[in-house]
Amino acid sequence: MTEFKPLSSMTTPRFADVATFFRLPIKKDLSKLDYCICGVPWDGGTTNRPGARHGPREIRNASSLVRLYHPVSLKSPYDKFNVADIGDCPVNPADLQNSLFKIENFYKNISESNTIPISIGGDHLISLPILRGLKLKEPIGLFQFDSHSDTWDTYFGGYKYTHGTPFRRAIEENLVDPNKYVILGLRGSLYDPNDLKWAKDQGVTIITIDEYYNMGFEKCIKIIYEVLGGSNTYFTFDIDGIDPTFAPGTGTPEVGGFSVREAQLIIRALNKLTYIGGDVVEVSPPFDVNNMTSHVAATIAFEMLCTMTKTN
Repeated sequence: MTEFKPLSSMTTPRFADVATFFRLPIKKDLSKLDYCICGVPWDGGTTNRPGARHGPREIRNASSLVRLYHPVSLKSPYDKFNVADIGDCPVNPADLQNSLFKIENFYKNISESNTIPISIGGDHLISLPILRGLKLKEPIGLFQFDSHSDTWDTYFGGYKYTHGTPFRRAIEENLVDPNKYVILGLRGSLYDPNDLKWAKDQGVTIITIDEYYNMGFEKCIKIIYEVLGGSNTYFTFDIDGIDPTFAPGTGTPEVGGFSVREAQLIIRALNKLTYIGGDVVEVSPPFDVNNMTSHVAATIAFEMLCTMTKTN
């Protein structure tokens, strides 16, 4: 019998009480948790439109719309596992390197407790210190749902830490095995024809949006399992992988992307992978319309939780 349950909307209306992820209790004692949901309210790696630091708060609000049971399996992760909102990771909005340090240490503590985190950002640079904190003895696998590779080397004359560089750094730091790394959904214009060359040369499997529609859903899922099957895997979901028709509130939107429905089906199909954590990033509420993007992100986070707990 699990110890923690979300607040029931049958007894307390969903618009009432303190906002937490999925209306879960706030618990700081990680020793009692199997999975945790936490916010990382930081966008110090953003190079264009800011605002992702406000993502966790608005996604918490929107997550009150997500009920307890998965609509397909009719199962709930809260029936099998202790899950709670552990609050927000400490950050420093005035100092990028200090924020990276704080985030890494926060996730080291989570890793040492054997709790599996789902993190809500925040810009995509937060994935780098999270991966540092969750570091295992061997480099891990990575599944990235994204319209950009985020494997560029530098910005603005040699600056190495932005939301466009985290996974290049992760490969260089031996956190991620490039031969166990899949990026799905790339599209949009590039800075240079060779933007993806470095990642491909390392062995990263890149499936662009055009390639996805050419090969189809089943073949795509097969490739992902061929690359990641049997690996400890981190799942990172950039909300701009979704078409801005459905998720306009993001810093670098790219048209021609996946629908929310397609994203849900992809996540559900990946429930046989072994996950050590995941994140949903790049929700920028100042650019949102009617809280649409925050609602999408909350729904995606729930799908990820159900996939990780095999309750979808």
